[in-house]
Amino acid sequence: MQLADLHTHTTASDGRLSPAELIRLAQTKGLTALGVTDHDTVAGLAEALAAGSSYGVTVVPGVELSTEWEDKEVHILGYYLDWQKEHLLAFLETMRQARHRRTARMVARLQELGYDISMGEVEQEVRGEAVGRPHIAAVLVRKGYAPSVEAAFKTLLARGRPAYVPREKVEPARAVEVILKAGGVPVLAHPGLSEADALLPALVDDGLQGIEAYYPLHDAAATGRYLELASRYNLVVTGGSDFHGIVDGSHAELGTCRVGTAELEQLQVRAKKIKVQATKV
Repeated sequence: MQLADLHTHTTASDGRLSPAELIRLAQTKGLTALGVTDHDTVAGLAEALAAGSSYGVTVVPGVELSTEWEDKEVHILGYYLDWQKEHLLAFLETMRQARHRRTARMVARLQELGYDISMGEVEQEVRGEAVGRPHIAAVLVRKGYAPSVEAAFKTLLARGRPAYVPREKVEPARAVEVILKAGGVPVLAHPGLSEADALLPALVDDGLQGIEAYYPLHDAAATGRYLELASRYNLVVTGGSDFHGIVDGSHAELGTCRVGTAELEQLQVRAKKIKVQATKV
């Protein structure tokens, strides 16, 4: 039986481990498959796939796209996508540029609030392509303004806090469209965090194929609700730890949430159907 953690991040976005380091850790934890789903970038996939071959871990190529709906953050995961497609790479480049503009605005707001922090210091924290709030938080911790990344978010960087700046809006339906066009399987990430259940019927109509029912911050009631919604809307069930290389109140250890062979096979079946449909368009 395969054991898969389908939601992880590397230094290509805001994770602490390189793709190869992540794959090696997955092997030591007995995982046989791993979804590498960096935020708004696929820059770590080549290294991850190569490491997967070396360590005997099946890498599921993926991405996590950040969108907004009614002032809520809604993240869409994409699995088994043809990650070198030009339209996908162009879309991700626009997302990265938007992330950079947002980060610069948040740094400027922190400066106005009296925090001695610069964009250059934030960029020094970035090991991959995508810059964002975790890198700002890391600087705040390093300079003694916050005791932890989690505390930096809670006091300054989270929605409604003094330094928060909304992201440039991308609709969830647009993310689903981009993933489908790349031959990937679009999945609603951590629905318990986004609190966007009312959006689900529309997303299914748009082509959503799965829902992340198993997630560290979902309690038993939430997991049960999303399993029921998956059955109702004929969605593939996925799960993952959202591992970033740190373990705190908002990040779990690798392998905390896993799925098995059945779920992986369902994802693969959906991916094959989507790729066939994409060639007909």
